[in-house]
Amino acid sequence: MPRVFPGLDTASYTRHALHGDDAIWLERNCYGDLWIELVHALRMEPRAMLAFTLGVDFEGDQWTFFKPPLDELRELYGIDVQEMSVWRPLIEHAVEQLGAGKIICTEADAFWLPDTAATDYRRQHTKTTIALADLDVEGERLGYFHNAGYFELSGEDFRRLFRIGVPADPAFMPLFAELVRIDRLARRSEVDLAACSLALLRKHFARRPASNPIERFGERLARDLPALQAAGLPTYHAWAFAGIRQAGSAFELAAAHLRWLAGFGRGGLLPAAASFEAIAQGNKALILKGARAVNSGRPLDAAPLVQEMAQAWDRGMASLGEVL
Repeated sequence: MPRVFPGLDTASYTRHALHGDDAIWLERNCYGDLWIELVHALRMEPRAMLAFTLGVDFEGDQWTFFKPPLDELRELYGIDVQEMSVWRPLIEHAVEQLGAGKIICTEADAFWLPDTAATDYRRQHTKTTIALADLDVEGERLGYFHNAGYFELSGEDFRRLFRIGVPADPAFMPLFAELVRIDRLARRSEVDLAACSLALLRKHFARRPASNPIERFGERLARDLPALQAAGLPTYHAWAFAGIRQAGSAFELAAAHLRWLAGFGRGGLLPAAASFEAIAQGNKALILKGARAVNSGRPLDAAPLVQEMAQAWDRGMASLGEVL
């Protein structure tokens, strides 16, 4: 029974504070949330890795689907992530690799993930990413990290997730997976970790968007809203996840990163943190206003709210430029 985290169970698992009840966005995206909890479960500080959120940009029909850069996971924590060649059934890879103390991050179908009971579970087939951590093949049980926590599935969910007993399908394409090695973890002191994190913050600040992405988003929103209202709520929810949720949650994480660094003699980062929190809150208000407008068909004047967030982006980036 391969277990990468002995003693870890769903009943006693405590999420990181980034996924606490007071979070503006409890869930951001499956990959980013998963890494917050994985780093936390390894007893290290995930707020140190969040400098990359400064680089989120409006890409035209969506915001950046932000992910922690793999080279920075190695630099900060000593975690080594490599693509895994899924050349045999995933369950066989899982038995071998988890038995060797490694973690597998893999794409999965949320239809078979009971933690998505409020959304996708047994309702619709949706691609997501999970981390396999505790495997009991005979008992048909899996402990896995997903979104904002650590969960367990069993029985039919186990069999269908791993395609056990499913007739061979030559058209089936194996899902993308990564192998995570944690045998060379770098358990830095808090001061050393903060120094490394600050260097990454400077790097990502230099890579920030060349123009205000919230202004560009506002222009596109004004053009797209009539089509979204005509398409209805399902299309709106998909659009909002790729757009508003990614923007709002990224800036909430950016603020958390800056507040954490401020605790190491970097109080000058706090004004930027406040500006980015305003963007996170503004997007939370916008996603609700947008849903009401789409559902009712009534006009939505989002311009004042978008302008406030755009000004907050300018203030935050200008403030960082003064102290970095």
